[in-house]
Amino acid sequence: MLSITYSAATHGIDGFLVTVECACSRGLENFELVGLPDAAVRESEKRIFQGSENSGFPIPSSEIAVNLAPADRRKEGTALELAILAAVYNGCGIINCDMRKMCFIGEISFSGDIRPVRGALGMTIAAINAGLTEIFVPESNIREAACANRDGVNIYGVPHIQALVAHLRGQTLIPPTEENPLGAVCRNSYGEDMSQVKGQHRAKRAMEIAAAGGHNILLIGPPGSGKSMLAKRLPSILPEMSWEEALETTKIHSCAGMLSEEKPFVMERPFRSPHHTLSSPALVGGGSIPQPGEISLAHNGVVFLDEFPEFKKDALEALRQPMEDKVVTITRAAAKITYPSRFMLVCAMNPCKCGYYGSRSGVCKCGHREVEKYLAKISGPMLDRIDIQVEMPELDFSELSDAKRGESSAVIRARVEAVRRLTKERFRRAGAPRYALMNNAMLETELLSEFCALSEDALRAMETIMQGQMLSARAYDRVLRVARTLCDMDYIAANPGLLSPDADWSAVAEEKILGGMIKKKHIMEAAQMRSLDKKYW
Repeated sequence: MLSITYSAATHGIDGFLVTVECACSRGLENFELVGLPDAAVRESEKRIFQGSENSGFPIPSSEIAVNLAPADRRKEGTALELAILAAVYNGCGIINCDMRKMCFIGEISFSGDIRPVRGALGMTIAAINAGLTEIFVPESNIREAACANRDGVNIYGVPHIQALVAHLRGQTLIPPTEENPLGAVCRNSYGEDMSQVKGQHRAKRAMEIAAAGGHNILLIGPPGSGKSMLAKRLPSILPEMSWEEALETTKIHSCAGMLSEEKPFVMERPFRSPHHTLSSPALVGGGSIPQPGEISLAHNGVVFLDEFPEFKKDALEALRQPMEDKVVTITRAAAKITYPSRFMLVCAMNPCKCGYYGSRSGVCKCGHREVEKYLAKISGPMLDRIDIQVEMPELDFSELSDAKRGESSAVIRARVEAVRRLTKERFRRAGAPRYALMNNAMLETELLSEFCALSEDALRAMETIMQGQMLSARAYDRVLRVARTLCDMDYIAANPGLLSPDADWSAVAEEKILGGMIKKKHIMEAAQMRSLDKKYW
């Protein structure tokens, strides 16, 4: 008897539908699995038979052949086991039901329990997009899978084989999930707050500019100047993620097995702070079966590289292309996988090995050549990709002892969100819907002339800066992007009514949204914020 059901597998962060065809016939006991299964899938035979035996529904002696279609696409992981079991049960007569709209995802244990799997969210989305309306997932993955729920779709959490058989026989039905996991997830519930940072007003402004435009930023200063403290508070001033951003970020974390039952959905922007000893594959992704690295786990969030020059040179250079393309492609013999990696890069470093080069309070013990050698660990092309470079001097006694708290993260975030809304409105009115998630840092080169118009004095200032600082073409583009953000911040400051999330943007004049001509002061401040490479390097 031929039985057909469906499951799903993952490729990168996305799932794809797998058709499970099972042919059962009388004969000597035999089990054959075809369709490019990997080692984990081939080992499923023992788990399926032993789990069935211990659940009280042993598979009768039969000649069983299972095909996983499409047969030319490699199947990895253990998520197919529940579907194989369901197809075998249907083919052997243990159950008898129509499975044409059902999808089964899960790993089977020897005891018959259904264990959680990685990538459940991506696989559930793939099944629903294929038109399947009855999705069975491990009970531990139910809240994660429920994030993809739609009208007309039922998602069931299966604890063990007995519960599945009882449901498919119509005896004891498993209730479909009605829980909305978003209701239990806090947004922007950060313990760190910008008001805790003393002094460093210029660095805090630079951090606000970086957050408003999505720009990469480098903090340079001696030990104890607050670089790490400031960087760790950046997520607290970033805008809340949109549904699309949260869904894509959650799929990456699901693929990496980093979700929990308590928090099955990522709604806070990720903040990844890898140690400087990590390898290049750990940073950008890799492995025999390519897995997402730190920059993909930080998608739509922040990658913080503390002690920037101490990172391995090959790891830093591997960052260059993902920073430009916003994706990273990993090619191995087993697969070629592309992971999204749209992140803000925040780097912190000392000006020299001992940390006190140019410091007022400490005495630098490094010679001139040692300083040059330390700074040379950061290549010119890498520096070119960092929009903002800000120096953080030591705090004096009056700043450290000042009990007055600065602006809170909530106040700063309101301004940042207003600038982001202005940016989205600009792209919307320009008829560029594919840039719905864009910020000024992602503005493509061919659009700079349209969205970064310069006044006459700004144009002359830019010419002077280009000739004086010998900026590269990439640096020129990045100065324009930062200046665009500064111009937008000034416009929001002049129109405080736009700070409200309910502000009426339709009332804002077209020329204000699309034009907003960049002035000389914006160009000068943007250029000043990337001049440290000339001072140090």
